[in-house]
Formats: sequence, C-alpha cells, structure tokens
Amino acid sequence: MTKRFILVAGNIGVGKTSLAERLGSRLGWLSGFESVADNPYLADFYGDMRQWSFHLQVFFLGHRAEQHLALANHPQSAIADRSIYEDAHIFARVLHHMGNLTERDYDSYRHVYELVVSNLPRPDLLLYLQAPVSVLIDRIRRRARPIEAGITAEYLSLLETFYEEWLATFDLCPVLTIRTQQLDYVHDARHLDTVIERIEAKLAGREEVVFD
Repeated sequence: MTKRFILVAGNIGVGKTSLAERLGSRLGWLSGFESVADNPYLADFYGDMRQWSFHLQVFFLGHRAEQHLALANHPQSAIADRSIYEDAHIFARVLHHMGNLTERDYDSYRHVYELVVSNLPRPDLLLYLQAPVSVLIDRIRRRARPIEAGITAEYLSLLETFYEEWLATFDLCPVLTIRTQQLDYVHDARHLDTVIERIEAKLAGREEVVFD
C-alpha cells in the first residue's frame, strides 16, 4: 500500500481528535495527537498568557516538528491531530494580535519556525475541518474542559478568520475541507465511511462531491 501522511487542521471543538482517532483505527494508520498532559508550560500559560506565550509556542514547535518527522518517516501511513503550520499561522499569530506575544518574541519565533518547517517532509493531504462558531461553542460547553472555560465566540471567530487567510495561500499539499456540523463520525459509521471516501478521492486526484 502507498504510504500516506495526513494532517488534520481546524478550529477548537471542530472534531479533529475524534476524527484522527477513528481514521487511524479504521484504516490501521499511526495517529499523532497534541501534547497536553505532558506539556510543562500549559498550566502557567493559562495563568499568565503574556508571561508564558513564547515559552509555550517554542515547546509546541519542538513537539510538533518531532512528531511530524516521526509520522512522515514511518513506513506506516499516519495521521496527525493538528499541524505544525497552525502553531505559527493561527495560534502564535493570535497571541501576537491580542498582545500576549511581543513583537520581538513573535519575530524570533517566526524566524525559528521558518527554519524548522523548511526542512520538513510535505504531507500528502491537509484535512481542514470547519463548523459554524455557534456549533463550536456548543461542543466546547458540552465537553466541559476546565482549560477551555474562557473561550468566547469572538475568539473562535478570530481564529476562523486566520484559518481562512492561511488556507488561501497554503500550497504545500492538497486541502480537503469537510464541514462537520452535520456529521457524527463518532457514533455513525456511515458518516466515517463518507469522510474516508472523500479522502481517498482527493488523494487519487478524483473530483469530489461536496456535502454539508
């Protein structure tokens, strides 16, 4: 079988982890996930974002570069929950935009980021999951994670704007956009089948039928 390396991208609460888990399980692929439990800066960051933003972003840069290389170079097909590219183009950018990452720190981070990603293998596909902000807010509230308690609709809307701007110029690999508001691939195998069919069609270069 052809080795595939897919990245899953998208806003908070859109369903990235759930989809990566189920695609990995169904297809027998390696799955890589975001480092949360073993992140030494996350608790400090949520206590004082301005103090710890640079530290957190550097940690994520190293973690995701290591994960990206491991998954891309493994002989088995692989899928990653969130990409290294989002760290810079979405989350570091929003921290800078909100005043939590100084101009000096942001410029230093972006310089190192560009050096790192210039040597990374390209993915075969970027799977971009999208849903209305109202749906994201509802999902975030239902899963009730303490660290997400302060997430607002305005913050999610800002992230969505940055996603749209980033994807407008993203050219490292094909992008497949999937709207998840009407999908339940956690509980409905048919929905997961549909997502897999779309992925296979995109990887094969076939014209896809878009659904909402």
